Amino acid sequence: MPCRSESERHFVLVHGACHGAWCWYRVGTLLKSAGHRVTALDMAGSGVHPKQLSEIRSMADYYQPLMEFMESVPADERVVLVGHSAGGISISVAMERFPEKVSLAVFVTAFMHGPTLTLPTVMAKCFEGMESWMDCRNGFDKGLDKLPTSLHFGPKYLESMMYEQSPPEDLSLATVLMRPYPIFHDYEEMAKDTALTEKNHGSVRRVYIVIEEDSGLKECFQRWMIENNPPDEVKVISCADHMVMFSKPVELSSCLQALAED
Repeated sequence: MPCRSESERHFVLVHGACHGAWCWYRVGTLLKSAGHRVTALDMAGSGVHPKQLSEIRSMADYYQPLMEFMESVPADERVVLVGHSAGGISISVAMERFPEKVSLAVFVTAFMHGPTLTLPTVMAKCFEGMESWMDCRNGFDKGLDKLPTSLHFGPKYLESMMYEQSPPEDLSLATVLMRPYPIFHDYEEMAKDTALTEKNHGSVRRVYIVIEEDSGLKECFQRWMIENNPPDEVKVISCADHMVMFSKPVELSSCLQALAED
């Protein structure tokens, strides 16, 4: 087995809703070029993961690929978890279950619940007053009357709310690689599947990266989570859209490296 240098870090990158490991190709390349190890994962039913939407019945099913990966991490290794957008939910659960394997958790304009701030509360705040999803599409199960069970971002929504400052080729890539994101309505089960404790989750250093011009997850919502569940440190990246890994990949990569080396 090759020796690892003291400066090498292992970054585990987790995507947001409807996306996949593919969205980290720019940042992942930069981190690897700087001498770090990178693992970009597909959550269940995302990217090239083989599960279909109908097979994902709970939040636990969705984030299972990350839990399986964390289980495989050697006991003497610690990784840097990076969650973007809805990926913040998955890395929070990983922090809870494997705190001894996480050296740092970075939330990039991400959902960030905590031991006393439940995920249902965070989600309710996020969607408060939201009236239009433009051309986004919902899926429905016959057993649930009028309640959507999936969300699929539409091209117009992507262009105007998520990728407005990103290269056009990355927007084009997204429009063909999007997969539906499961929506769950059993908030009691959701709270149980994502429950966090101060002893485990709270023992891991957390950093939040605020994206000021984010049209998808507004800055005011990001600041609300920070105020109600304070991380150890807050960083800001300006002149970026929600998909900061495309609009500001160099800045994001440099920020992640500096935080991991701190």
